[in-house]
Amino acid sequence: MDALAIGAGLEAARRRTLALVDSLSEVDQCRQIDPIMSPLVWDLGHVANYEEQWLVRALSGADPIEPGLDDIYDAFRHPRPSRPALPLLSPASARSYGLAVRDRVLETLERADIATDGPRLSASGLVYAMVIQHEHQHAETMLAALQLMPELPELPQGVCGPNPAAMGFGPGMSEQDLIVPEGPFVMGTDDTVWAYDNERPAHTVHVDAFAIDSAPVSNRSYLDFMADGGYGDARWWTPQGWQWRRTADAQAPLFWQAAGGSADRLDLWTRQRLGLVEEVPPDEAVVHVCWYEADAYARWRGRRLPTEAEWEKAALAKARGGQPFALGDVWEWTASDFAPYPGFEAFPYREYSEVFFGPGYKVLRGGSWATDSSMARATFRNWDLPIRRQIFSGFRCARSLN
Repeated sequence: MDALAIGAGLEAARRRTLALVDSLSEVDQCRQIDPIMSPLVWDLGHVANYEEQWLVRALSGADPIEPGLDDIYDAFRHPRPSRPALPLLSPASARSYGLAVRDRVLETLERADIATDGPRLSASGLVYAMVIQHEHQHAETMLAALQLMPELPELPQGVCGPNPAAMGFGPGMSEQDLIVPEGPFVMGTDDTVWAYDNERPAHTVHVDAFAIDSAPVSNRSYLDFMADGGYGDARWWTPQGWQWRRTADAQAPLFWQAAGGSADRLDLWTRQRLGLVEEVPPDEAVVHVCWYEADAYARWRGRRLPTEAEWEKAALAKARGGQPFALGDVWEWTASDFAPYPGFEAFPYREYSEVFFGPGYKVLRGGSWATDSSMARATFRNWDLPIRRQIFSGFRCARSLN
């Protein structure tokens, strides 16, 4: 990236962030919508502070613009439930702080060494790409918080990406198999600009032959699982999943409501989406299901969730002219725990990936309608706890052929 492209990317990310909150009252910006989410004003201050730390101080050694903010906006020191009690900047002050940071960034950018052979942190714009993606990731997190609000002003066009209503796949498409032959493929990437550390390095992985759904599981197909008593049948659930289902009293995807009568008819279900109540569209990918729900559905159908290696190989086969592999509207749960690739190196900071490695987190792949195009790549790895449903998560199924 050159300085012009970097400036445009930073501006686009900030424009989207502000558009998400500009139509909200100060009360709604400052209140915690749910303990699993931050107050939106925390995100507003956090993205500015992150930008200051990496694009001002890390590159130039400058003093903090406002001492003390690093602690307040430290996501690891302060878990989400505790953030409302912090002395957060007001919405107006957070915007002013963001403007002050951006002015410093643009001054620094004028003399930054972003040549391919420059310092590792800034070479080819790596640190700028990281900050741009970071803000877009928070925009998606903010959309997940807004989704939890029962009433919401209409958001400006463009801040949510493609209209989910246009992302249908057609009846039965999620049950169509894509056959992927046995063999090795190169997983991950050696991209040192846009890729995060957990996507590196590129390495060869052998994958046995498998079949995978050509599209994510649809609402229509998921209702079949529900109508067959899937939520009430312990056979389809892992012990941990069954415990979660009973504790959460889950009966349907999050935000679904039965409108009356027999709940085994899709036209009798509604869902909440960004403050609106609408009929559940049959051919859209099911969304707002946790890993346990996805795994139970797959077992009920006599299948399983794909590993992330299988998912990436199938996605790359499509990119190389292979069989259809529909992408782009929901994050897709995989069977894989979040773990480092062979030869992994944490850079530029270990808290992005390394502290989350282990069996507690499951990998999601693909990207949702709320994901910015800067992260829409086959190698991008998302991860979350298997109980999470507020994220824009769905899944597809796979089966072994050997």
